[in-house]
Amino acid sequence: MCGIVGYIGNKQALPIILNGLKRLEYRGYDSSGVATYNGSTIVSCKSKGKINKLEKSIAKRKNLNGKLGIGHTRWATHGVPNDINAHPQFSNSNNLCLVHNGIIENYSSIKESLIKKGYEFHSETDTEVLVNLIEFVKEKENVKLGEAVQIALQKVVGAYAIAVIDNNKPDEIVVAKLGSPLCIGVGKEEHFIGSDATPFLEFTKKVIYLEDGELAVIRNHKSTIFRKTKDDTTFSPVINNLELSLDKIEKQGFDHYMLKEIYEQPKAIRDTLRGRIIAEKGVIKLSGLDDYIDKFLSAKKITIIACGTSWHSALVAEYMFEKIAKIPVEVEYASEFRYREPVIGKEDIVLAISQSGETADTLAAIKLAKEKGAFIYGICNVVGSSIARESDTGSYTHAGPEIGVASTKAFTTQMTVLYLMAVKLSKSKGIISEQIYRKYILEISRIDKKIHKILASNDIIKKVAKKIKGSKNCLYLGRGYNFPIALEGALKLKEISYIHAEGYPAAEMKHGPIALIDKNMPTIVIATNKINYDKIVSNIQEIKSRKGQIIAIVSKGDKEVKKIADYTIEVPDSIESITPFITVIPLQLLSYHIAVMLGKNVDQPRNLAKSVTVE
Repeated sequence: MCGIVGYIGNKQALPIILNGLKRLEYRGYDSSGVATYNGSTIVSCKSKGKINKLEKSIAKRKNLNGKLGIGHTRWATHGVPNDINAHPQFSNSNNLCLVHNGIIENYSSIKESLIKKGYEFHSETDTEVLVNLIEFVKEKENVKLGEAVQIALQKVVGAYAIAVIDNNKPDEIVVAKLGSPLCIGVGKEEHFIGSDATPFLEFTKKVIYLEDGELAVIRNHKSTIFRKTKDDTTFSPVINNLELSLDKIEKQGFDHYMLKEIYEQPKAIRDTLRGRIIAEKGVIKLSGLDDYIDKFLSAKKITIIACGTSWHSALVAEYMFEKIAKIPVEVEYASEFRYREPVIGKEDIVLAISQSGETADTLAAIKLAKEKGAFIYGICNVVGSSIARESDTGSYTHAGPEIGVASTKAFTTQMTVLYLMAVKLSKSKGIISEQIYRKYILEISRIDKKIHKILASNDIIKKVAKKIKGSKNCLYLGRGYNFPIALEGALKLKEISYIHAEGYPAAEMKHGPIALIDKNMPTIVIATNKINYDKIVSNIQEIKSRKGQIIAIVSKGDKEVKKIADYTIEVPDSIESITPFITVIPLQLLSYHIAVMLGKNVDQPRNLAKSVTVE
């Protein structure tokens, strides 16, 4: 959500910044802008809409050359999306220029105070308030920019990642963060700034991840100086080596990142399993779990916190942990958990799931749980992310970069880690036999091949999509392990096609939703030949008798559902706990094809951001 890019060095800044902003488009935005120091002053250009619109505006300008600059993609919070509210924002004197991710919660009182001191405001943003606060402190205290930022941020309540430049100090950029991600790429006599590392991948593999409360003064051709924002402590930052490569974030011939990432799932799951299972020996190794196995075995309850698609993987995990490992689980929306005064103590385990590792609500929920003494196990995809650093231990999913806003491979790799945890704990508790334990391992080791078979049915799924693309509403039904998959299927359709869809446990149809059924309401039913199969067949018959249109996900060789359904999509047979991995794939493809047929922006759906870093 929002993106920051910056550059200082010996190259022209503008091309690097624009390219970096394009790399951050997946985060979600509604306006963009750049500012550069052109040798005499800071100049900017900004525009509502996509970056290609900004580029057209820049093409008409000739004064944006320079070797220092900052850029931003804005997702509107304070003020509507327009050119005036877009970043960068300037101070009253036009000397200071700032880009900002996050929300300044006490901006209104600060703004009122500054107005009394003679400051004027032209935008509706909290960002303009912040840049003027920094200018006020700088002038009043007669301090350098870095010190002014440090003092000003102590007066701020909220979350932020910022980059500030000064007309009077054109050889430095000051950055700071609290609750919103920011990192620095370290090159040879040059530095890069990004909300993540993707904007500068082709220039350097050395990166510094800022911790909450840290500030950095980045000077041209000099080392980066770090200090905590609450004191003057300086220290040498840890420089990490990026393993991410440029080719991993390109489309590689696919029309959209989402389609590419759907097709990457067999490999992503293999990468998640690599080094963690030895199927022929019946071994599961999860160092994050192995090192604290006693905590899990003695836990009375596990609470899982997550948002969005990650919350759906948590629901699947609830079935896995309770059915396989016999451990009670509560699944909470992180956004509700943090305000609900949860009953959490020192004996509790809180499992936090996030693709980006930067989800604001999940981070806040983790901090609350830690204050109450809970043990935190993090599951995320991005190495070095905030959630990874805040957790006591955890596991990376190793899904690789996920650029499409609608999560696909992150979801299946999260389920993979959770499945391994449930099976490992079950064996450690001695509640399953060696034979069943090995069967669980064997099944997950073969899942990539089963997903490949479903992907081979893409043309069939595309034909089904064509039949229902004109629908205004859809229902998704599932039972047991596949109830969360019904929720996830409905979410995918809503996210990228803007068709209203809802997921329900199939048995709940009789408790209200069946009133909606008519010939214009497609119902997508997950009806694999497992537990409760007969009951879900009955649910399908109830819908069909009311002239409802049925699209069924069935096990290969199914006969009963095929007699009733209008369209069927076959998936390979598997044990019950594995079915979520394979039933979600056709639902991902179905949503994708419907959205494409409707001409929607699949990778960047309206109003959505990949990483929700503000509350």
